Amino acid sequence: MVKGLQGAIIAAGRGERLRNSTRDDIPKPLVKLGGEAMLSRQARALIAAGASSVVAVINSETARVARENEMAFEMPASFRLVVRDTANSMETMLALGEVVHPGWFIAATVDAVIPQAELARFVNESRRKIEDCSEKKFAGVLAVTRWRGEARPLFADVSENGLILRLGNGQTSMVTAGLYFLSTRVFDYAADARRAGLDALRRFLALIIERGMQLDAIEIEGSIDVDEASDLDAARIAIRKMP
Repeated sequence: MVKGLQGAIIAAGRGERLRNSTRDDIPKPLVKLGGEAMLSRQARALIAAGASSVVAVINSETARVARENEMAFEMPASFRLVVRDTANSMETMLALGEVVHPGWFIAATVDAVIPQAELARFVNESRRKIEDCSEKKFAGVLAVTRWRGEARPLFADVSENGLILRLGNGQTSMVTAGLYFLSTRVFDYAADARRAGLDALRRFLALIIERGMQLDAIEIEGSIDVDEASDLDAARIAIRKMP
């Protein structure tokens, strides 16, 4: 059963591709979407989808820029920031293992722009999967979407019944969408991942599957991964059209 659902945001990267394409030297979590910083917007979205609390891992540059520019995060008391200069996306995810309570949590990358209705559907369907699954090695659910030719996607090989068979660079029709509903048991593999020298969240998730843990997939629609200026433009247009 999923009782208290925790929310988490992966936001410790520098967002170099977005910076290079926009020539605007602002940390990605602070870039405005719909009139508010992406970080604030993502936290509100997770709370609206059912998270009782949200923790975000940001780097020291983001914290400094927000402080120097007096960028206030007008969020409920259930939102908090953890400042970590992590080496890569895997280490940012593993940092969450130190701050979330044992159980289930929903995590999103700060740049995953997802229609609220789709986010809520993902959460509800993930809950049902967890409640219906008796497999002890069930580690959680990943949101996937149809590949539209984006650069550097994480392809997901998904079976007809929604089981993720493998994650990697082998091209398939589905890619991950930056949204995860996971058990804190995934952090049991932190030492294995570090011994293997893994340096990305995608490789950590692939390791979990290789170790026999089960990850399922739920397809969502309308998601945008904001990596470059064109993605940012598309996200701003999409947000204006959202109800």
